[in-house]
Amino acid sequence: MKKAIIIGTGIAAIASAIRFSAKGYQVTVLEQNEKPGGKIREFHKDGFRFDMGPSLFTMPWLVDELFECCGENPGDFFNYTKLEQSCRYFYSDEKVVDAFQDKEKLTAELETKLGEDAKSIHRYLNDAEEIYKLTAETFIFNSLQKSWNIQKKYIWPALKKLSVLRPWQTIHKANEGYFSNPKTLQIFDRLATYNGSNPYKAPATLNVIAHLEHNQGAYFPINGMASIIESLYELAKRQGVEFRFNQKVKQIVHQKGIVSGVETSDGFVPGEIVVSNADIFKSYELLPGIELPHKMKIAELSTSALVFFWGMNREFPEIGLHNILFAEYYKAEFEYLNSENDIYGDPTIYIYVSSKQVSSDAPAGKENWFVMVNAPTDSGQDWDLVIQKARKTIQQKINRILGANIEEHILFEEIIDPKNIEEVTSAQAGAIYGNSSNNMMAAFRRHPNFSKDIKGLYFAGGSVHPGGGIPLCLASAKIVDGLISKNE
Repeated sequence: MKKAIIIGTGIAAIASAIRFSAKGYQVTVLEQNEKPGGKIREFHKDGFRFDMGPSLFTMPWLVDELFECCGENPGDFFNYTKLEQSCRYFYSDEKVVDAFQDKEKLTAELETKLGEDAKSIHRYLNDAEEIYKLTAETFIFNSLQKSWNIQKKYIWPALKKLSVLRPWQTIHKANEGYFSNPKTLQIFDRLATYNGSNPYKAPATLNVIAHLEHNQGAYFPINGMASIIESLYELAKRQGVEFRFNQKVKQIVHQKGIVSGVETSDGFVPGEIVVSNADIFKSYELLPGIELPHKMKIAELSTSALVFFWGMNREFPEIGLHNILFAEYYKAEFEYLNSENDIYGDPTIYIYVSSKQVSSDAPAGKENWFVMVNAPTDSGQDWDLVIQKARKTIQQKINRILGANIEEHILFEEIIDPKNIEEVTSAQAGAIYGNSSNNMMAAFRRHPNFSKDIKGLYFAGGSVHPGGGIPLCLASAKIVDGLISKNE
């Protein structure tokens, strides 16, 4: 029986383990931490439960697919519901807009509150769907670096419709062609931040994200985001996958251009296939004699995040599951992040309250607040000072918009900053999504899902093709699976 070794237990790693096991491989997963999850982590305190990583769930069928490839009914082990609205948006002038999942309700909301034209809204969402249809097979579910993919029949329709993809135009510039109200522009420009990018730099092709959220829909697992990992971990174990925790990987061993296994803190583990789910910078640190490609070294990293976890002693009916409190000057926020390596003085604030959906995530009459702002990657900043200033700014802004004194209602606080993100997840400088997508060639410059130097070595996860976020990480595992099938 062939042996496959998976480094890490992020969602791409566990998905790879499941897919390899279904193909008949003997699979061993090595994890330096005590439990699985990667960036999909959680913690409990004083009766509260908090998600520490991703909070929005799209393309849930990619999870279902993993159960199905093992001959199981996903509904027996993992369930989710479609949200009525993906987000509630708050503006500095006290305007509040709900991003409904129903297209007609969303259209009515944007027409009534922001004065947008229904035809323009429908045209935007239809174009986002067309971008998906033109790019999904080439850019999401297959390797960009393999000639057989470029030669497939679905690449030609995409090339013929570059006027729809508009890779030479920024997200913001493209969106100006649909919407007249700056508030609407902020709603759809914000989608660039889903992979840590800047809407004033990232290519308009990324408007495909609007299709995933507003056409296909936003979902939420019945038992919370952590249940995604929990259910897949249990599936992998039922498939016979071996998990070894507290195993620090020291080196990916290779001889004469062929991988032979992994050296760990507990000794050598042999394998004909190795899949690294570690950040790509970390993966190359494990490869003696192999250098990270220069284009990766000089590429612009995605943004990071500063997150406050607050146990609140009361409920706030004015906010929903997902909430955005926008910066008044959105472009200035991105410019400041880039030029000053600091958090903007009027940051866009994301508040995620899972207890709105899963009541057991907080004691009765209380709420669990995940409060996040975009942050630069770690470059030696005094994070204690940054956090102190940001906390004050964030609380003042929330108080003003909600008409509250939230400081009086915070029972306790925990914090994650970019430095901590790097320490726990090995993400380079705390960049959550690997390299950014802030230029039209970014998709082609992401590291491929295979090694060009070492046969049998593959890469999956948010720092490689096709990118970060739960759906793309699952897609990366699917790509690796396809590459192995072709090699076999």
